[in-house]
Amino acid sequence: MPLTFELCPDRMIGGSHPCYIIAEIGQNHQGDIEIAKKMIKMAKDCGADCAKFQKSELEYKFNKKALERSYTSKHSWGKTYGEHKRHLEFSHDQYKELQKYAKEVGIHFTASGMDEEAVEFLHKLNVPFFKVGSGDTNNFPYLEKTAQKGRPMVVSSGMQSMETMRRVYQTVKKYNQNFAILQCTSAYPLEAEDVNLRVITEYQKEFPDIPIGYSGHESGISISVAAVALGAKIVERHVTLDKTWKGSDHEASLLPTELAELVRSIRLVERALGSGIKTMLPCEKPCHDKLGKSVVAKVKIPKGTALTLDMLTVKVAEPMGVAAEDIFQLVGLSVLEDVGEDESVTPEVVDNYGKRVKS
Repeated sequence: MPLTFELCPDRMIGGSHPCYIIAEIGQNHQGDIEIAKKMIKMAKDCGADCAKFQKSELEYKFNKKALERSYTSKHSWGKTYGEHKRHLEFSHDQYKELQKYAKEVGIHFTASGMDEEAVEFLHKLNVPFFKVGSGDTNNFPYLEKTAQKGRPMVVSSGMQSMETMRRVYQTVKKYNQNFAILQCTSAYPLEAEDVNLRVITEYQKEFPDIPIGYSGHESGISISVAAVALGAKIVERHVTLDKTWKGSDHEASLLPTELAELVRSIRLVERALGSGIKTMLPCEKPCHDKLGKSVVAKVKIPKGTALTLDMLTVKVAEPMGVAAEDIFQLVGLSVLEDVGEDESVTPEVVDNYGKRVKS
C-alpha cells in the first residue's frame, strides 16, 4: 500500500484515499487579480481540491539577459521577457489576498515556488504544501532547501530521466517523508503519443512507499482519467476561462465544463476500481438466481448409486443444485435418494458433499 500522508489539513492522499485534484491556474489569470478570483471560485465549483498558482521572484529565477531579451510572441505582455513576466506576476500582498479569498470560498490554495526566494515567501505564507515544477526538479540545492522546510511536497517530473528521478527521491526522502512524484511531459499542448502513462506504473515499482500522480498538458480529459485508473493519487491540470486568451498555456488547459467533467469522471472511476477482491457481489445475486448454472442428473440415478461424471451435466435449473464449479467434487459420492432424469442434484441428496467441499 503506497504511503499515505496529510497533504492539506484534514485531507489525506495515497492508499485508498480519493485522488487529489489540482486546478493549475498558473498564470492563466492574465495578470488580473479579479480573473484570478473567478478562477479560484470556478475550481471550487467544479469540485477540484486545490487552486494552484505559480510564484516567481523574477531576479532570482532569471538572469538579467534573460529578462532583457526581446519577446515578440503573440502571447507577449511586453517588449521584453522581463516586462512580460512582470505583467503576470502578482505581488506578495496580492497573494495574501488570493489566499484569503480561497479560504472564504473553501478550497486549498498553493503555488509552485519557481525559485528559492519564492519558496521562502510561500513558506511564510503558510501554504499547505509546496509544488515543485518540472523546471526545478533537477535543481538539487533548491530541492534540499525546499524539503528541509518540512511541508509536504508534490514534485513534477517533466524533462527528467528515471536516473534523475531516483536522485530526486533520495534527496527529498533524506529530509522529508511526505512527498509525491507526478508523471509529466513538458509540452503544451501534449500529444497522446508523448504522454507515457506507463511511467506511472514504473514509478510505483521504483518508489513503492510514496504516492504517484499525474500532471497533464493534453487536450481533453480521457488521458487524465486513465491515469487514475492506473493508480494516480494526484491529478493536476491547467485550467482557463477562455482557450483563446493570450498565453501559451491556455490551449492545453481545461474549460470549466471540462474540469467539472474530469472531477466527475475521476470520482466515477474511483468507485469502479473497487477493492480488488474478486467474489460474487450482492448486486450479482439476481442474475445468478435467474441464470446461474448448477448440476443436473443426465440420467435417472437410483438411491445409493455412486456418482460418475457421465451421469451429470450442467444447466440452468429449478431448484438450483450443486454449484457448477463443484461437479468434479461429486464423482465417487453416493446419492441418498432417487434423482430423476433432468432433475437438480441438490447438496442435500449427496452423501458427504459438504464435507468434501470444505476439505
